[in-house]
Amino acid sequence: MSNTRTNVAIAILWLFHLSGIIGMLLGYSEWFLSKTPLNLIICLMLLAWVGDLLSNRKAVLASIFFVSGMLVEWVGVKFAVPFGEYYYGESLGTKLDGVPFLIGGNWAMLVIITGCISSRISGNFLVKVLLGAGLMVLLDLFIEPNAANFDFWFWENETIPLSNYIAWFVISALLHCIYQKNMPKQNFRFCLHLYLAQLAFFTSFYVYPFL
Repeated sequence: MSNTRTNVAIAILWLFHLSGIIGMLLGYSEWFLSKTPLNLIICLMLLAWVGDLLSNRKAVLASIFFVSGMLVEWVGVKFAVPFGEYYYGESLGTKLDGVPFLIGGNWAMLVIITGCISSRISGNFLVKVLLGAGLMVLLDLFIEPNAANFDFWFWENETIPLSNYIAWFVISALLHCIYQKNMPKQNFRFCLHLYLAQLAFFTSFYVYPFL
């Protein structure tokens, strides 16, 4: 993968995330929230472009992560397990029986980028799996407090249950087992920047809630 393609993708990535942070903190949250699906779609497209996710093996694995994410979220919405009782708002776009398609895409994206990062940090399979799952839970810790403000999802009694984080970790670890056993090498620089951009975005509103 050429450095030029990676640099262009990283520049686009940070342009969108920093614009969102600045715009929402300046009071334009409604406009930027309406662009949430577009922003996530762009992230997914950039990851597919830079990470060559349309190649056969990578596409199959990305599809497994997508379907797994959709399925576990559907179970969560319908039966209040394993995460707890919650439902999705409207800002994530089109849904399938209550679950936005973009949530499945987000699961796939996060497994791939955190799996790539953890692979660079350690060569031990168990460490890579646990670290990858830990990185996903870390991001969720900063998303959850403002999820309702973003109209992402809403918890029963406005309380985030501990079961949410435990389930996130366990399910993420299972998906990371598949990733670490099967996924060909990914573009580390882009994956790292995508994770940091997401972390910077949600950390900003964890520190400075916009609503």
